[in-house]
Amino acid sequence: MKEYVGMVAAQTAQVLLMIVSKVAIADGMSNYSWIFYSNALASLLLLPLSLIFHRSVNRPPLNFIVICGFLIIGLLGFLAQVFGYTGISYSSATLATTLLNLIPGFTFILAIICRMETISFGSLVTQAKFIGTVVSVAGAIMVTLYEGPQILSSPLKSEILKNLIGLPSNWVLGGIFLAIDADFSSMCIIAQAFVLEKYPAEMIVIFAYCFIYTILSGLTSLIVGDELSSFSLQPKKRLLSILYSGVFGSAFQVTVQAWCVRRKGPLFVAMFHPVGIVISTFIGVIFLGDGFYLGSLLGSIIVVIGFYSVMWGKAKEVKIVAVSKMEDEQAPLLQDVEEQLTPSSS
Repeated sequence: MKEYVGMVAAQTAQVLLMIVSKVAIADGMSNYSWIFYSNALASLLLLPLSLIFHRSVNRPPLNFIVICGFLIIGLLGFLAQVFGYTGISYSSATLATTLLNLIPGFTFILAIICRMETISFGSLVTQAKFIGTVVSVAGAIMVTLYEGPQILSSPLKSEILKNLIGLPSNWVLGGIFLAIDADFSSMCIIAQAFVLEKYPAEMIVIFAYCFIYTILSGLTSLIVGDELSSFSLQPKKRLLSILYSGVFGSAFQVTVQAWCVRRKGPLFVAMFHPVGIVISTFIGVIFLGDGFYLGSLLGSIIVVIGFYSVMWGKAKEVKIVAVSKMEDEQAPLLQDVEEQLTPSSS
């Protein structure tokens, strides 16, 4: 259950990150200054931790292919964040949470193309993974787009919630940017899986990932000519949002995600994005004064059904692979026994 708990915690951090980033960007920070500070702080945290957890005795050797992999996941992650935060600034955290549920579908397709997921349309395992992915995405979209009658009201009244949930007039442009973000995020998850297969040291990989983010965001900010005021950490809520983003949004969340990618594969990680919309609904009810509606209840149930379907398919797939591997290992032994029992012809 460690991977499940880790991904739920990572998705909770991701949902809160969207809310925090919306507040900071709305207060005047540019997308690039936000990314620069967040990933610079994450890099400072991950550098000593990666050296502690991956000491020289168990640190895999670096080579040219691995370094190229670092650059690729850093670039893909940077593009995903730029499009994502731009989309949030044009729209809302709610729309961002909804459209990021395209990630499981995109990741599933890419994983099949890259042969990370086996597919056989006549197989019950493949059908479970495919149908579960579609159902989870549909349930997540339902939570956001269908409200229905109110089931539970909250005594809290929050002006912050209205600012975050309300969709501005240019939400269509924001939606386009967020859809591109989902595409790059899926590519980044697949690239992480390739890199971690060659270099299974999660913290070093994520340190390189955040460090490349920092360099790219700093250079881009200079090129586009961001005003110096966008780099100011005043008022205090900017500083607090950067601290949260660097510690939990980048260092913690991305490291846990990479760890789960290595242990369970890219589709397992991607399937937790629809769970994020359920988490955001409960956060809204408990902390932001949002109501709980019938659409949220029905959509959450649908997400859970789809999520369970995919996880069931993945579990069955692991068993099939284990049985096949055991049979392959036993085959030479049985052949040797048969040869010993068979009398030799003279």
